[in-house]
Amino acid sequence: MENIEKVRHSLSHILAQAVLEFFPKTKLGMGPAIENGFYYDFQFPTPLQENDLEKIEKRMKEIILQNEKFEKEEISKIKAKKLFANQPYKLDLISELPGKTVTIYTNGNFTDLCKGPHIKNTKEINPNSFHLTKIAGAYWKGSEKNKMLTRIYGLAFETPEELTAYSKMMEEAEKRDHRVLGEKLDLFHIDEKVGLGLPLWHPRGAMIWRQIEDFWYQEHIKNDYELVRSPHIGNRTLWETSGHWGFYNASMYPPIEIGQALEEKQKGIKAKESEEYLLKPMNCPFHVQIYKTKPRSYRELPMRWAECGTVYRFEKKGELSGLTRVRGFTQDDAHIICRTDQVEDELKKVVDFILFIFKSFGFDIDNIEVFLSLRDPKNKEKYTGTDRGWKFAEDILRKITIEKKLKFTEEKGEAAFYGPKLDFKLKDVLGRKWQCSTLQFDFNLPERFNMTYINNQGAEERPYMIHRALFGSYERFIALLIEHFAGAFPLWLSPIQVAVIPISEKHLGYAQKIIEELKKNNIRIDFKNENETLGKKIRAVEMQKIPYLLVMGDKEVKTESVSVRERGKGDLGVIKIDEFLEKIKKDIKDKK
Repeated sequence: MENIEKVRHSLSHILAQAVLEFFPKTKLGMGPAIENGFYYDFQFPTPLQENDLEKIEKRMKEIILQNEKFEKEEISKIKAKKLFANQPYKLDLISELPGKTVTIYTNGNFTDLCKGPHIKNTKEINPNSFHLTKIAGAYWKGSEKNKMLTRIYGLAFETPEELTAYSKMMEEAEKRDHRVLGEKLDLFHIDEKVGLGLPLWHPRGAMIWRQIEDFWYQEHIKNDYELVRSPHIGNRTLWETSGHWGFYNASMYPPIEIGQALEEKQKGIKAKESEEYLLKPMNCPFHVQIYKTKPRSYRELPMRWAECGTVYRFEKKGELSGLTRVRGFTQDDAHIICRTDQVEDELKKVVDFILFIFKSFGFDIDNIEVFLSLRDPKNKEKYTGTDRGWKFAEDILRKITIEKKLKFTEEKGEAAFYGPKLDFKLKDVLGRKWQCSTLQFDFNLPERFNMTYINNQGAEERPYMIHRALFGSYERFIALLIEHFAGAFPLWLSPIQVAVIPISEKHLGYAQKIIEELKKNNIRIDFKNENETLGKKIRAVEMQKIPYLLVMGDKEVKTESVSVRERGKGDLGVIKIDEFLEKIKKDIKDKK
């Protein structure tokens, strides 16, 4: 892997080299290696066209065949500023770098500011193992305050075969794009008039949500959770007490004035009494306040409180993406309040619950990756809590991951401000990784809200609090499911399970009888009684990826049967309606 990273980084330099040959007045930004490839940011004198990529890529391959060396040199900042006098973005970087010297790399006639590392010679690159893919806009240093540059992306692998395989996977991923399928299958849309990052769920999308949520509730009741509910906004003092006001403010929206009506505000009337509320970014402080409504005993613990609560977090407009990056989303949230001697057992139960959920939706739990997010010991001011508390929490999470034989990686500096956490990533059918479940340890809120219980000695003691979300958010999880199944949901989850198609008007009465039987058995149906040809109706059902299709004409009416087509299998023949009902109920039970 180390060599391919060098290859990718070196290709970004070769890209810049080729670009300058065609567009010599171009200003250079940065060009790092990234997962599966590389990119470079440019400020072009004239807009770049998509068809320019072909000639740039061709020139890159010619450069590679020239066997150019990558030569490293350390020079003074003064010399570097002269060298890059006509490159304002390089001068910006030079001024930010510490020390009096900088590192440059030269290949052929091209020199770039870079700390490396790089390959020794372009002959280490197979010219057929990379491909320029697309053009995108990117702000300099990722800030909207800076100029928008043009970013050229490229894929790069060690062999042409790997490149071909990945390209095919990406083509398949485009077909599965949840934003595209969401529109085609009439599941959801995002409306600028309503607000970006705020999905609107159509009947079929809402039905998928309902099936997932019903499953979630049933399994939580089985696992001894109790349900709670909380409002969408909370008083500013709540968030000051919790620490979100100071530690989480980059992800929160400004306060809402509650002390007056909109009409009064519009008329310029000053509020007599000011009250500030905030849209909630999390549900946890509300659950804490429920806990604090009365004294608690050690006998009551653990308390497992669950809520599917909608939260709101600040996202920049340019970072929003379908259902995976939104401004309002519903967490399948729960908080476990427990004694010290219960912590380990409760954490283990949550891990088991997470794995059960993934398996229930058809994911391979053997390929789950776990990331143990720890506090940055060099930047402790970013976090609340004591060193002793952090050590206890980090040690016990590490112990759990080892005992449960999870594949995990430790990441320093990635912990939440209130405690360490475990993040679970699963792979979909294309091998892509998705961040879903989170298991977070919290000793901050119990301290800040002075949460206590009376222990078995009659004294007050501080409980621990565990935060956990299994799906992460409904929006993101449904996006994952749409792409994983390419919109062809399992029978139990499919918003429409059976389409009923009468061949002509004279078969409508019999079709209605079939529909009533299906409804009695809680089967979700779509009645295709439009004035269209049979072939067109069947194609429409297939496009909607409905699992079963029932056709009925004279023969079916006479024999009190239905002609059945199953998604992916085709025509199953004529079946008695009772037999079909028995089959579909068994399929739902088996596949759920």
